[in-house]
Amino acid sequence: MATLILFAIGGLLQGFSKSQSAILVGLYFLLYLLGVLNLQYGFNVAILRFNRGREKTINEMFSAGLKEDYGRVLGIVLLRAVFVFLWMLLLIIPGIIKAYSYAMTDFIAEDNPELEANECINRSMAMMDGHKMELFLLDLSYIGWILLGCITFGIGMLWVSPWITMAHVKFYEQLKAESPAYAE
Repeated sequence: MATLILFAIGGLLQGFSKSQSAILVGLYFLLYLLGVLNLQYGFNVAILRFNRGREKTINEMFSAGLKEDYGRVLGIVLLRAVFVFLWMLLLIIPGIIKAYSYAMTDFIAEDNPELEANECINRSMAMMDGHKMELFLLDLSYIGWILLGCITFGIGMLWVSPWITMAHVKFYEQLKAESPAYAE
């Protein structure tokens, strides 16, 4: 259900992005940055909490992304988006590599609520040092499921998306267990 809500909100905003009006396109980007990215953060955190035994509720996604410390979450989301965008300006490949460097930021932020946005990103880069290819190969293993999800006009992605997110959570938990320094 949480995936459906996330996809529905993102889909509704897609209509604004195709508009001829500069105001509607600007509104789309603003709502995307302020809402959808925060909901994606909340979705990731809700899956992490569910993995750790918390009850799965849609409220987890909304509370983590929009209610609990909204300013900090917004800072994390915006800073990561700006960093990836700037790396993408160089070339696509460096942008993808940096996106994988920042992949654990949401989980680190959840485990360390005292950290500022930049410090969460720095810890993610340290954690992913030497592990980016492993996560890339993990994501690549889902390509068939993603294609199947696309063939079903996105309906299949309602199941594939949380499955991939749970794989990222398990990857994070494994990296954290391998080195206690990541948890500090």
